[in-house]
Amino acid sequence: MHIGVPREVVPGETRVALTPNEVRSLTDEGHQITVEQGAGHRAGHPDSEYLSAGARSGTRAEAFDAAIVLRVHLTGAGGHAPASDVAQDLKLTRPSAVLVGLANPLSHPGPVRGLAEHGVAAFSLDLLPRITRAQAMDVLSSQSAVAGYRAVLVAAERVDKMLPMTTMAAGSIAPAHVLVLGAGVAGLQAIATARRLGAVVRAYDVRAAAREQVESVGGIFVDLPLDTSSAEGKGGYAQAQQEEFYTRQREVLADEVAAADIVIATAQVPGKPAPVLITEDMVRAMRPGSVIVDAAAAQGGNCALSVPDETIELSGVSIIAPTNLPAGVAAHASRLYARNLANFTRHLLGEEGPRLTADDPIIRDTLLTRDGHVVHPRVRTLLGLDPLGASDGAVRHAVTAESN
Repeated sequence: MHIGVPREVVPGETRVALTPNEVRSLTDEGHQITVEQGAGHRAGHPDSEYLSAGARSGTRAEAFDAAIVLRVHLTGAGGHAPASDVAQDLKLTRPSAVLVGLANPLSHPGPVRGLAEHGVAAFSLDLLPRITRAQAMDVLSSQSAVAGYRAVLVAAERVDKMLPMTTMAAGSIAPAHVLVLGAGVAGLQAIATARRLGAVVRAYDVRAAAREQVESVGGIFVDLPLDTSSAEGKGGYAQAQQEEFYTRQREVLADEVAAADIVIATAQVPGKPAPVLITEDMVRAMRPGSVIVDAAAAQGGNCALSVPDETIELSGVSIIAPTNLPAGVAAHASRLYARNLANFTRHLLGEEGPRLTADDPIIRDTLLTRDGHVVHPRVRTLLGLDPLGASDGAVRHAVTAESN
């Protein structure tokens, strides 16, 4: 197959969809790869490395003219790229092409309609099912791990304390106290990173199963007097709760937040706005010089005061709300992403080309559009579209089961 890798145009994005190592492995398997000139520069990969790996260096139009186009962000995803760039990229894309990348369609479904109208088959790896066979393709886990690591470094640079306990002639310095909210992949990596830097780390998650995971990476699990029996949904993800639960949760979290020098907030619910765990009053109760890094800012944020991609101060407390933490370590983030993407591409391609049938949950659950239709059931609902009917024929065959 001819595979294209365009340069990313979302502001602040430094990652690239394929690195030279993955290009080499795919070309060795017989695929032809065109990488847009400069696509890997910000991730530390000049064009010469792609040429040495067997790729062809081409224009943007040539990268989009491929049968399969691999991206970090699908065209129009999240509404971040300028509208003129989105329109131009769609114009360059073959109507019969297969697009693979991240779209965040459960939070930003609008751009999916444009992909369907153009006729492409688009896959969003945000929707990958949490099953064993999909682990090698799980871009959310790999990028969340990078985000958790980066969140701690961002906080450590801003906080007015050193993280480790230090003893010197002038006396001893107690370790900083870090509170991590949410113990998914990002939260666990944040705990592990803060512990490696010497901080005392406490962590909270609504899922009871998270206790063992928190303790396994050196954190102290925070027990709160709350009924969390319904907090874990399908696939081990946190499940949205009623507002009364969040109100009580904030009340009992207040003392933990006030005692922390650094709060790393990572709590998210798939397809829903991030729950607000930190109020303005809770921020005012923190010690001046403390830091909050809201790693859930792209989904609305866990702190009521967060402003995406900005840093604000209130009562001497810094509130940092980055929306793309992996871009800060583009080389390794790209390496992990590219490996996930290459594994998905291999899974997608059969002997006669891309497989678009519904018998495989990995393909079925990630497929957004096909043959001019939005085919993902949850995305159709968010767009106000009726379920695909029997009259849709072959298209209906691609989505015979609800996505997780």
